[in-house]
Amino acid sequence: MSDLALGRLADLTDSHLPCYLYDLGVLREHAAAVRAALPDGVELYYAAKANPEPQLLAALRDAVDGYEVSSGGELAHVRQAVPDRPLAFGGPGKTPAEIAEALRIGVHRWHVESEHELRQLAARATGPVDVLLRANLAVHSDALDGVALAMGGRPTSFGLDPDRIADCLRLLAEPGFELLRLRGIHAHLASGLDAEDQLTVAEQIVDWSVDLAARHGLPITEVNVGGGMAVDYADPTARFDWTAFGTGLAKLLARHPGLTLRIEPGRALTAYCGWYATEVLDVKQSHGEDFAIVRGGTHHLRTPATRGHSQPFTVLPVTGWPHPWPRPAVGTGRATLSGQLCTPKDVLAQQAPVDRLRAGDRVLFAMAGAYAWNISHHEFLMHPRPDFHFLG
Repeated sequence: MSDLALGRLADLTDSHLPCYLYDLGVLREHAAAVRAALPDGVELYYAAKANPEPQLLAALRDAVDGYEVSSGGELAHVRQAVPDRPLAFGGPGKTPAEIAEALRIGVHRWHVESEHELRQLAARATGPVDVLLRANLAVHSDALDGVALAMGGRPTSFGLDPDRIADCLRLLAEPGFELLRLRGIHAHLASGLDAEDQLTVAEQIVDWSVDLAARHGLPITEVNVGGGMAVDYADPTARFDWTAFGTGLAKLLARHPGLTLRIEPGRALTAYCGWYATEVLDVKQSHGEDFAIVRGGTHHLRTPATRGHSQPFTVLPVTGWPHPWPRPAVGTGRATLSGQLCTPKDVLAQQAPVDRLRAGDRVLFAMAGAYAWNISHHEFLMHPRPDFHFLG
């Protein structure tokens, strides 16, 4: 927890909880370190879906080369938050209205998901459009086995199978497609990979793309190997090895002079700069287990319910108890921290070890800077929304 965030939390009364605390200085420092670990020839884009708060987008501006967006709403939002920064537009199911607006704005790169999308672009383009074909590649590695989230190498709605890539190449050579300029290949295959596995996957994506270019005589100069860098919620001190990853990418680029690589991490950039702060409303026992009921819940911080993990947290003891009856407290040394929703899935941490936890204490959930508020079901039961504090 940053001193800046702790200081702000100390000034807040219980009526201002739950709240999100973001330390923008922590974010800028981490993003700058990531940028410094990457060699020349690697572009760093931020996947805005991880956390699109305007203050975070602006804080990343000096460290990233651009932003990846996946909807018309994100396109407009990011364009307003960081005007004139390069945008890559990806995601399946782009609507005709979104395609038209993105063409009007002029995105830097299109990640094309299908032949139909390619045809729509050609039909609407009035000027040059730079495209990367998103490939659903089956990599030959154990790297994708057991990952938390896989988007490639298997049947999926994302991207094009290799044989469909060949069909798109034939389309691009036909009359009517002259304004579409093929720049390269995009392949985001999985999330949750460590640096070694991420490099294994990146190498196979690049080798396949370079071979494709050679076989078809194509001027492919860019390969986007996606994001998905691992974030370990079980160990908040563990970090993706950006130095090793950057060294591996440098070796890969040395084998392919003139090639530009692009990565687009989201969670791995912003997860560590945010905290969700709340208070314990009640502690009770059920069939021998302790449950601490906190103000708020997964309608504010859905990450642990989505991923099936316990969100790391710190207990901030609060002295004093204003009631004449005994203060409810955890007695077993472990507690499930659940929220206020009428569903057993409203759990932030499952049977987590606690030295002491009582009604009235505060709880600070770490690693809440990505896929937290923005993916939560805010209106379920219509509880109040949290406050947001952007510091530094």
